[in-house]
Formats: sequence, structure tokens, C-alpha cells
Amino acid sequence: MARAGLTAERVVRAGAELADEIGFEQVTPSELARKLGIKTASLYSHVRNAHDLKTRIALLALEELADQASAAIAGRAGRDALRAFAHTYRDYASQHPGRFAAARFRLDADTAAASAGVRHSRMMRAILRGYDLPELQETHAVRLLGSVFNGYVELEMAGSFSHSAPSSDESWTEVLDALDSLLRNWPAPP
Repeated sequence: MARAGLTAERVVRAGAELADEIGFEQVTPSELARKLGIKTASLYSHVRNAHDLKTRIALLALEELADQASAAIAGRAGRDALRAFAHTYRDYASQHPGRFAAARFRLDADTAAASAGVRHSRMMRAILRGYDLPELQETHAVRLLGSVFNGYVELEMAGSFSHSAPSSDESWTEVLDALDSLLRNWPAPP
């Protein structure tokens, strides 16, 4: 029987908070039940299993990040939109490291297609329209941006940039300027 007041949404939000505290990979139904002060069996009234729990946390993270990125880029174009989008990703990762990891959890094709991940791609493509890239090149550019944003943030969170000058903030600015330049001068397709 489900605990009074406990809903699937509350379970997922508590799971997201736990991911931020201990890391997304460490989130299990038993750890979450312990955090909620319930028996693990009670948790299964709200989620099917560990994979379902992680999928729901991933979907929540994608939605939160899409909402924040959308608000950040509203009314912006080109370089300003690119920077706002990138800063949103970096800030979200810093504030919610477990959720940021969850946003990269592998979803099955149907779940991914129905998720806010699609909004992320659409926002990136909207930003790219400000650079007049040929439509056939947009997918390559979306993948480049995602790789740079995620890779930089992952390395930064792991402390990889804390051992030498200049600061990671300074490098981040340079990286975004370089991306802007590349997008303005995208090579012609072969």
C-alpha cells in the first residue's frame, strides 16, 4: 500500500535530490526508500524498478534543463543565444550534478522521442538558424555543441581544469567565442 501523501512525482523529485547528494549512479530504490523513511516495497507502488526510477529522474532533469534553457535564450539570437544556452547547461550542472548526469541517461527510442530532449535539439537548431548554416549541416553542429558543452562541464566537474591557469571561467569564455567563430565560418559541405 502506498504511503499517504507520497506520490510518484514526490518519489522522483526525492530521487533527483538524492542524485544531487550522492551521485546519479548511486541512486537505488533501497537508498531512496531509506531517504524517504519508507520500506523499499512501498516505493514500488510508485516506480516499477531501479531502471524506471532512473528513467523518471532523467526525464525530470531533461524537462528542468529545457525549461531553464528556453527561458535563457528567449529573445536572443546568434552569439547571445549560444552563450545563454551554454551558461544554462554549465550552471545547471554545477547546481545539480546528479540531475545533470541523469540528463545523459540512455533512454529507449520511444521515451527519448517523447522527452524534453527533443526540445533541447530544437533549441540548438533555433540558435543555429542565427548562423545561417545549411540545414544538412545542422545535425553536425548540434552534435558538436552538445559534445563541447557536456565534455567541458564533465571535465570541469571532475577538477581537470583546477590545476593550472587560466581559470576555467576564462577558458569557458574563450571556448564559447571559438564556437561562435566556427559557426559563423562553418565549412562548406564536401
